[in-house]
Amino acid sequence: MDDRNLHHRFLNWRRRIRDIREVRAIRYRERLKKMQRVGDILRYHGNSDEVGCFVAGRPLSRRNRYFEVTIRDTGVRGMIAVGLVPQLYKLDHQPGWLPQSVAFHADDGKLYNGKTVGQQFGPKCCSGDKIGCGISLDPDDGQLTVFFTRNGTEIGSVDLPDPPDALYPAVGMHSLGEEVLLNLSAEWGPEEDDGQMIVDSHEEDWSRLHDVKVTGTLLEYVGNGKSIVDVGLAQARRPLNTRFHYYELEITDAGEKCYIALGLARRDYPKNRHPGWSRGSIAYHADDGKLFHGSGAGDPFGPCCLEGDIMGCGIMFPRDFNIDGGDDGDDWDLDVVSKLDQVQNDLYADNDDGNEEGEDLEGRKVMVFFTRNGSVVGRREVALPVGGFYPTIGMMSTGEKVKVDLHPLSG
Repeated sequence: MDDRNLHHRFLNWRRRIRDIREVRAIRYRERLKKMQRVGDILRYHGNSDEVGCFVAGRPLSRRNRYFEVTIRDTGVRGMIAVGLVPQLYKLDHQPGWLPQSVAFHADDGKLYNGKTVGQQFGPKCCSGDKIGCGISLDPDDGQLTVFFTRNGTEIGSVDLPDPPDALYPAVGMHSLGEEVLLNLSAEWGPEEDDGQMIVDSHEEDWSRLHDVKVTGTLLEYVGNGKSIVDVGLAQARRPLNTRFHYYELEITDAGEKCYIALGLARRDYPKNRHPGWSRGSIAYHADDGKLFHGSGAGDPFGPCCLEGDIMGCGIMFPRDFNIDGGDDGDDWDLDVVSKLDQVQNDLYADNDDGNEEGEDLEGRKVMVFFTRNGSVVGRREVALPVGGFYPTIGMMSTGEKVKVDLHPLSG
C-alpha cells in the first residue's frame, strides 16, 4: 500500500472518530425528565404531579434555525409547550416559565416569556396540529426574534432584548398520555402563493388523531400494525346529535387485513383500543362483520366489508330527547328533522318513546344502527355516555385508508 492510500485511510478514520464523538456528545447533552424518547417520539412518563421537559442537545443557529413538534396525543389535559430555553434549564419547569426562556403552550394558546403568567397569543392546539418554533436575527441591530407557527402558518413573534448565548429547542408536558413527534431538522420559509386552489384539509373535524393521517376527507393508517395495541384512532370533534345523527366511511384501501372499525365512543376513549372493545363504545368491524359493544368479544352482526364498501353509523334519538347545556346547544334542536334516505322509516317505526319522562341523561337508552352500502345491517339499544357518543374510527393494519363523510345527510 503506497503512502497516499495510507494517508487517505487515516483521514477517513479520523473523520469517523470525530463524527462518532459528535453524535455521542449531542446525545449526552440532550436532557429530559419525566419523559421518554423513542426515536423521534417524546412521551410523558410522569404522574401529572411533575412537569416533564426535554431540552435538545444542540441550540438553534443561523444554519439550523427552526424545529417542529407534531402533537400525536393531547393526553388528559393537552399541557404541551414548545419553545426555546438556555442549555441548563430546570427540567421541572415548563418552557417559558423561567427567565431567558420563551414558549407557546398548546392547552391555552398563550405565550409564556420568562414568566408563569402567559399572554394570549394564538389558537389552542389539539392532536394532529404541528407547532413550529424558530429564530431570526436582524443584521442591522442584532435583535433576536423568536417566531411560532401552527400547521405551516406563522402565529406571531416576540423580540428577546437580552437572550442567552444559545437557545435550545425544548418541549414540555404535564399530563398523562401526552405524546409528540419531534423534528429538529425541519425547515422554514414563507410559502409562495402559486395561485392554486386551497383544499379544505378537514383537520378541524377531528379532535383526536392517533397514528392516523388526514388528507382532506381521507384517513390513512400510519401505525406499526404489528399487535393489538397498534390501533390507529380517529375521533370526531363533535358528538352525534339530533341534527347530525349519522355518518359514513368508504373503504378506499383495505390494507393487509381490513382491520377497520366504524362506531361511536365516549370522548375519553383510550387511544390504543379498537372502537367497541372498551366500555362506552360500540362498533361494527369490517374484517369479520361482528358487532363489538364494550367487549373484546364480538357478536355476529352483518356481512364482512371490503374495499369499495360504504359503512354507516347513526343514532335514532327518542322523539322527546333533549339535552341541557353542552358545547353545541343549537345542534340539539328538536324542530330540525334530518334526512335519512333508506334508513329513516325503518328505524323511526320502532323508536316511539323509549324512556320515561324525566330520566337522567346519563344511561338513557338510544338506538344505534349500522348500514352497509345504504342498507341497514342492524341496530342495538345502548346507554348514552355522559357528553354523548362521538364518531370514532379504528384501523389496525398497514395500508388501510378510508374516506369519511361526517354529514352525509345534510345539505
